[in-house]
Amino acid sequence: MGILIDDRTNVMVQGITGKEGRLHTEAMLNYGTKIIAGVTPGRGGTEVFGVKVYDSVEEALSSHPEINTSIVFVPAQNACDACYEAIDAGIKLIVVITEGIPIHESLRLITYARAKGSRIVGPNCPGIITPSKCKVGIMPERLFSPGPVGIVSRSGTLTYEVAMSLTNVHIGQSTAIGIGGDPIIGTSFIDALEMFRQDSSTKCVVLIGEIGGEAEEMTAKYIRQVKYEKPVIGYVAGRTAPIGKRMGHAGAIISMGIGDAHSKIEIMKIAGIKVAQTPSDVVKLVISSLT
Repeated sequence: MGILIDDRTNVMVQGITGKEGRLHTEAMLNYGTKIIAGVTPGRGGTEVFGVKVYDSVEEALSSHPEINTSIVFVPAQNACDACYEAIDAGIKLIVVITEGIPIHESLRLITYARAKGSRIVGPNCPGIITPSKCKVGIMPERLFSPGPVGIVSRSGTLTYEVAMSLTNVHIGQSTAIGIGGDPIIGTSFIDALEMFRQDSSTKCVVLIGEIGGEAEEMTAKYIRQVKYEKPVIGYVAGRTAPIGKRMGHAGAIISMGIGDAHSKIEIMKIAGIKVAQTPSDVVKLVISSLT
């Protein structure tokens, strides 16, 4: 079954006529994702790989009221406006691939979305895939296969590596969700874990964290508080990162003694999370959890 997306997901692509929008629209269509419409102001009436393009979200929804999900490939300076447009049109799931959105704008956007009952995934994320059913994102789908393992990650590339390693030993995934590496994101580890908790097809969860912030610590606290029933396998990237130096993602920075890998790992272990030393160790821990 998976979480967030499945074969009933009807997708609108905002920014469909741009380079990234076109590229990933084609890949999603080839995977079988139901892309109903695209939106690019000023390009209404054109088509991209057979998908009709509209000037606004309102126009797209008036012609295709079945749309329930949007993916945003709009450049950073206009991405939030695109999201507001989707929220106000009633879209309940918005996947924001765009990177470089200022933190204060993300905060306003996510607060508004929650008030309106919409879920933002991202920004600066690779999206979501429920293998064999639907992909709303930029993941290399050949690495994924259907199965019992949920993946939630701050890192796109580590998501791909773990999924490939699991697939290579014939262990599939229920859903993989890249929540994004920015300091402010719309869907947290805890949000994803709660959804996986309620998903009967997910038997264990792989949580891929990074240095910086307190997301992993808060998640460990949540796991202890609710007595999380499903096995959780953890990995924290950035063990050798120097304090005060940003590594990759905007959120991956250790400052004032907070957010280093060692402290995250210790807190996760206390919560009962089995923490892998390397990405390859994740597979061994998953196998032991499923047997």
